[in-house]
Amino acid sequence: MTLNITLTGADVLWPDGPEVRDLTIADGRVTDAPTDRSVDLSGYMILPGIVDIHGDGFERHLAPRRGAMKDVDQGLIAAEAELAANGITTATLAQFYSWEGGMRGPEFAEKVFVGLATIRPQVDTDLLVQLRFEIPMLEDYAAVEEMIARHAIPYVVFNDHLPHEELAKGKRPPRLTGQALRIGRNPEKHLAFMQDLHAHMPEVEIALDGLSARLIAAGVRLGSHDEATAADRARNRARGIRIAEFPETLAAAEDARTGGDSVIMGAPNLVRGGSHKGNASALEMAAMGLIDALASDYHYPSLKRAAFLLAGGGVCDLASAWRLISLGPARILGLEDRGEFRPGLRADLTVIDPASRRIVATMAGGRISYMTGAVAARFIN
Repeated sequence: MTLNITLTGADVLWPDGPEVRDLTIADGRVTDAPTDRSVDLSGYMILPGIVDIHGDGFERHLAPRRGAMKDVDQGLIAAEAELAANGITTATLAQFYSWEGGMRGPEFAEKVFVGLATIRPQVDTDLLVQLRFEIPMLEDYAAVEEMIARHAIPYVVFNDHLPHEELAKGKRPPRLTGQALRIGRNPEKHLAFMQDLHAHMPEVEIALDGLSARLIAAGVRLGSHDEATAADRARNRARGIRIAEFPETLAAAEDARTGGDSVIMGAPNLVRGGSHKGNASALEMAAMGLIDALASDYHYPSLKRAAFLLAGGGVCDLASAWRLISLGPARILGLEDRGEFRPGLRADLTVIDPASRRIVATMAGGRISYMTGAVAARFIN
């Protein structure tokens, strides 16, 4: 049910900063028009709903243990509940199309996309999708392009997680046996498959040029993942790939900024105080003004925490920090109807207890997607 209601007394984060001022929503939108009902949210903060531009935390709901989840639909519904509880009103689920197989293989990607189409009418969070395509998979370029068109996937990110250094030296990559057995593949055959992909890498550049051009012509947004150098970023920019997702170095991020590209970093990197892989620090990048959006990556609660850490640490004010998880990602995704509170925009919001910084309510498109505790009593009474 979409609420037509005026929320009073709360400290609301408006585009020009926080202010105690009534926030009115009607027919799923922010409005200036009066409504017949009001709820007093004095003592709480109301902030724009969080827009997660990249997250694969949903995977643990689809397969909490190997073979445990047979119903993808139910796993996606459970993931949506976690998203809402973390103030996320728009979520981009980052699904692999990878040589790694299993949950990251093409067959599972198809199941996820079909499942999303089924459950979207049943949930309130706006569930979007990003396809993460492993570029060494030359024989799959036609198939992935067909999948993107068939499921109307709006956002594709190119990855290359093949362990080229070990393969070039003729070594067995770390975790090879466990990875192969996990997906039911003979380790030696899995190694041979990886070696074959590595051997054909010289052909990838031309193939990727063509695929990028065709996807851009079809209106698909393109990003690249884990670029290590400024040259990597420049090469992808020349292809029309204008989103730099998790650049590994300051040089790559700075080149993206100079070239007018969007830069996304992981919120867990910022919350942890650094990358778990030893890559560039998101906190340092934020202080340098190099980040346009933060993503949940693998941990949904980190988005809210990252924004408060930036504000609390004096890196920027709360309005600027919150834009990295609301308006910033919305604009990168081309979503002009959300990310801040203005008349006519979607009524996406999260209510936070300022003392504990706990999210106590979330509304997506004017619908309650999550609510708990004392704030729920105010809506009932």
